[in-house]
Amino acid sequence: MILFISDLHLSPQTPGVTRFFLDFLGGRARAAEHLFILGDLFEAWPGDDCIDDADDRFNAQIVDALHSLTQAGVALSLMHGNRDFLLGDEFATRCGARLLPDPYVLSLPAWQFVLSHGDALCTDDHDYLAFRSQVRNPDWRSVFLAKPLSERKAIASALRQQSEDSKRDKALYLMDLNPGATEDFLREHGYATFIHGHTHRPAKHDHIVDGIHVERWVMADWHEEQGECLCWDGEQLTRERLS
Repeated sequence: MILFISDLHLSPQTPGVTRFFLDFLGGRARAAEHLFILGDLFEAWPGDDCIDDADDRFNAQIVDALHSLTQAGVALSLMHGNRDFLLGDEFATRCGARLLPDPYVLSLPAWQFVLSHGDALCTDDHDYLAFRSQVRNPDWRSVFLAKPLSERKAIASALRQQSEDSKRDKALYLMDLNPGATEDFLREHGYATFIHGHTHRPAKHDHIVDGIHVERWVMADWHEEQGECLCWDGEQLTRERLS
């Protein structure tokens, strides 16, 4: 069994989601062979050294829980989101996880999936794509990570607020996947079943691309009282509410 989740946006300000996630890792997730987290596990990630921040043990608590899961024999793979794009090798090592490129093709004996966070296909939002290109640049990352942790945390907080303010001014279509870009993506990846998050609009979409039926599954974001995972049992993909 393979489980897929995304968009938990964990932070000290969302204790209900944190408790819910820790219960998930200690319970439902232990029945899986592999857990895929497709971006935005954290609301913000200022660099891997935040794990050992003496003033804030929140991130260490999550890393310890993920490590416990992998120590129990569950494979763990993570993908960067638009909030936690600075997750690095130290984080992965301490969790026992693998960091995935975006997109990532998952080939299984009975099916093929293509996995992505989804934000790169929001091509109508030109301002966001420019920001995404900037922060994914290795030179920008090096300069940012050279700053003191306290300064990075303050910058991350300011960027989060700027993002929330920007959302209120944007038309809904700007924050969704562009139809043409999505069809090109499905074509480029061999019409594989597409799983992504980011938009917080859980649904199953049926695309006809070059006469071929392709499914696109959008995962839900997590809330204080409810989460969700997609479950592949070797034959079919289903949506599972966690509450």
